[in-house]
Amino acid sequence: MFRTIIDAFKVKEIRKKILITLLLLLVYRIGCWIPCVGFSTDAIFANSSGFGFFELMNMVSGGALQNCSVLALGVSPYITASIVIQLLTVAIPSLERLSKSGEDGRKKISFYTRIAALVLAVAQAIGIVVSYSSSIDANLSGMPVWLVGCGVVLIMTAGAMFTVWIGERITDLGIGNGTSLLIFVGILSSAGTSVSAIIEYCFVDITYIWYLVIFIVAVIAIFALIVFMDGGERRVQVQYAKQIKGRKMYGGQSNYIPIRINATGVMPIIFATALITFPQLIISIFWPDVTWYSDWLGTNSWLYIVLTSLLILVFAFFYSKISFNPDDVSKRIQQQGGFIPGIRAGKPTAEYLGKISNRVTLFGAIFLAVIALIPSLAFKAIGDYAGASILINAFSATGLMIVVSTALELEKQLSAQMYVRNHKGFLS
Repeated sequence: MFRTIIDAFKVKEIRKKILITLLLLLVYRIGCWIPCVGFSTDAIFANSSGFGFFELMNMVSGGALQNCSVLALGVSPYITASIVIQLLTVAIPSLERLSKSGEDGRKKISFYTRIAALVLAVAQAIGIVVSYSSSIDANLSGMPVWLVGCGVVLIMTAGAMFTVWIGERITDLGIGNGTSLLIFVGILSSAGTSVSAIIEYCFVDITYIWYLVIFIVAVIAIFALIVFMDGGERRVQVQYAKQIKGRKMYGGQSNYIPIRINATGVMPIIFATALITFPQLIISIFWPDVTWYSDWLGTNSWLYIVLTSLLILVFAFFYSKISFNPDDVSKRIQQQGGFIPGIRAGKPTAEYLGKISNRVTLFGAIFLAVIALIPSLAFKAIGDYAGASILINAFSATGLMIVVSTALELEKQLSAQMYVRNHKGFLS
């Protein structure tokens, strides 16, 4: 990967895109440190335990929420909006037709996603301000609390939409997917802050070094496992019959259909975590004295571990059905004169592909569930002893999966652009 980056910098066009990407990421990180006047989120993390909704938002935003910056919401409203629109695309036929209508349809879907992100950003900002109204500075210029709260909601909402704009500009003018890169930079920033904190602990007590060493080894092992699983796939061989058209013969070749083990990425984890932790935010807004939900479904409870595992399995199969339709694949194979050796064309081929997809998806879903629950299991094993929770939160397996997936995708895009450039004269 480092060799690919070095070679990419030697090409003027690609170097320009990389520099634009780095500049926009720098603007985003600067915005994560500009304080939102009149509000402090210290109360959010004062009694925090485990890895809940606010901890996930803070990790993805690179500590912007804890810093109470103008970009505190980060890309979380846009991610949630994308998930909702994607689900509605499957449920509503008109949206499904729109998504398959080419570039114009995709632009309209993107517009609807921005509108949904705006609504969710307002809702999240109001939820945070109302839930932690005691953090509002009532003495700010003699203004009433409600007016300062409205200003905070407006600033946070504008910051969230500005973050969406930066992500889109990176996608259009830079390298890679802008939203993924913003999350990537945010997670790395959170991890760096946590590592520096645990290093400070080491100067106080030398025994803390063992925790640092253990977590570094664990992170390397998890990295290796994620990279290994990310490239895993089940290849189904397809044989194409020979066809004579005019004086030429076509076909007679063998190809394969790749069915990836982790085709859904981290989407099942994100959606399952949000579905369980988001009600806690709602309860804290309207019923601040109610604690049974956090007691029974906190990230350290066994019920949370069981429900999260089941939801990850459900959403993994759901997204697999969206991304891979055995009936459509079977029809395309038959139309192109192909067949799977030993399997009849048509419905038997679709059933065969469906069985393979379900088995591969089950294996990938179990892998995602184990990866997602590593922080909770680690909390139950060692608790908050010696500040170990700092590294557990920073190096959550979900964050590691996002980092690895984004890095691999970025490397693939750079390699593809380098390949096209090197073969441009031949292809033209």
